[in-house]
Amino acid sequence: MRSHFRSAITLLLFTAAFPLSAKPLLLDEVLGTVRQNYPPLLAAWLQQDIANGRVRQAQGAFDAIASSNLRMNPLNYYDGVSGGFFLEKPLEAGGIDIYSGYRLSSGFLADYDRKDRTADGGEAVLGLRMPLLRNREFDSRRAGIGRAAVERELADPFVLRQYLTFHRSARISYFSWLAAGKRLAVAENLLDIALKRDGALKEQVKLGAIARITQVDNQRLVVSREIGVLNARRSFEATSIELSLFHRDSKSGDPITPERARLPDEFPTPVMPDSVQLINDRGIAAFRRPENREIDLLITRGGIDRRLARNNLKPNLDLALEFNQALGNGRPSDIDPTEISGLLRFSVPIGNNEAKGRLSAIDAELKRLDEQKKFTRDRILADANDAFSALQATDEALQRAATNVALAVELENAENDRFLQGASDLLALQIREQATFDAKVLEIDAKLARLRAMADYQAAIASDAPSDLLGKTK
Repeated sequence: MRSHFRSAITLLLFTAAFPLSAKPLLLDEVLGTVRQNYPPLLAAWLQQDIANGRVRQAQGAFDAIASSNLRMNPLNYYDGVSGGFFLEKPLEAGGIDIYSGYRLSSGFLADYDRKDRTADGGEAVLGLRMPLLRNREFDSRRAGIGRAAVERELADPFVLRQYLTFHRSARISYFSWLAAGKRLAVAENLLDIALKRDGALKEQVKLGAIARITQVDNQRLVVSREIGVLNARRSFEATSIELSLFHRDSKSGDPITPERARLPDEFPTPVMPDSVQLINDRGIAAFRRPENREIDLLITRGGIDRRLARNNLKPNLDLALEFNQALGNGRPSDIDPTEISGLLRFSVPIGNNEAKGRLSAIDAELKRLDEQKKFTRDRILADANDAFSALQATDEALQRAATNVALAVELENAENDRFLQGASDLLALQIREQATFDAKVLEIDAKLARLRAMADYQAAIASDAPSDLLGKTK
């Protein structure tokens, strides 16, 4: 009884340490780790955080500013002291700046220093500066916020472009790994045929049924096919390493080199679109692809720059008003309890070449973007059409490759029967075996080509695009 118990424990430990069968690695698992742990994609997502930071940075142009000053004249004839504290706040509406504060002075100050002299209790100050022409409806501060907001939205098509590119690359890497595994299996099978035949030929040589040169020829074939297996194994290892860049540990994010035991039994079979589906997919691609939205946002940013340039064509006409209220007693005789002062200032650049040149350049850039947008729409449709055409061609090629394999296998089996009957020689059989091997490799390549074409088609129509990166297009 105890021995049976030990055997059961040993079996459990062995099973835990060496699983009987590894779970096949499927494409969805690879794409899942790309979305969660692929460093270049994670870096692309950070572009949104950078853009958000720049929006906040631009909003700083309208932050309130607290300031204070203290003026002393210890060795002057006028040895008084004056100082104050002020709070200034720019407003987005109308380009107005408002400020308020408090001033206080003591000692002997000159009569002409009106802004320094106050009553004993100091002076309350309230004022504003208002543009009447230039900078009233728009200015560089509001333009900075608008541009930063556009840059934040531009982060989405940037991330989406990386997202689609990395998904396509991950698909192709996975399919290449799968194809390399299948080529390795075909090469090993070809070698196994020669190895098994070598044992049979050895017995026939001992019996004197065939000449030894026939066995030597087969041994040469074994060595040649071993070289083929080594090359196929190296190719598989290379694709496994490449796939590890996309296939990563869900917790640590470290690359995982997939083992051969995780190879699926068969290639995935893609759902082939027809011409009706292509029409629908082209319409979806025009919405999902990042290029159109990116150009729309660049046009919006150009509109902001154009509005600022038109603002800069206007002359400066600024109004400043200040309200002063004396506090306490001891008010100088030339200072009223309540005072209001105003200033109107006008200036205009002669020629205004800077603003005119900027406006001309912006108008040309907007026209260029409009032409680029027209071509981009054509390019998206052409990409979808080309990917669909390639997909149809690779599907037809795969059908021919499958027929080629069936015929090669039939010929090989027939030649093998003739060889066993003594009606054929080893060279003819080798040729048939090589033809079957080549046909199977061609079929594997055809399957890979079809899957690559499907990856290109999915990238062309942006089928992987997540909804939170699509935004709104015009």
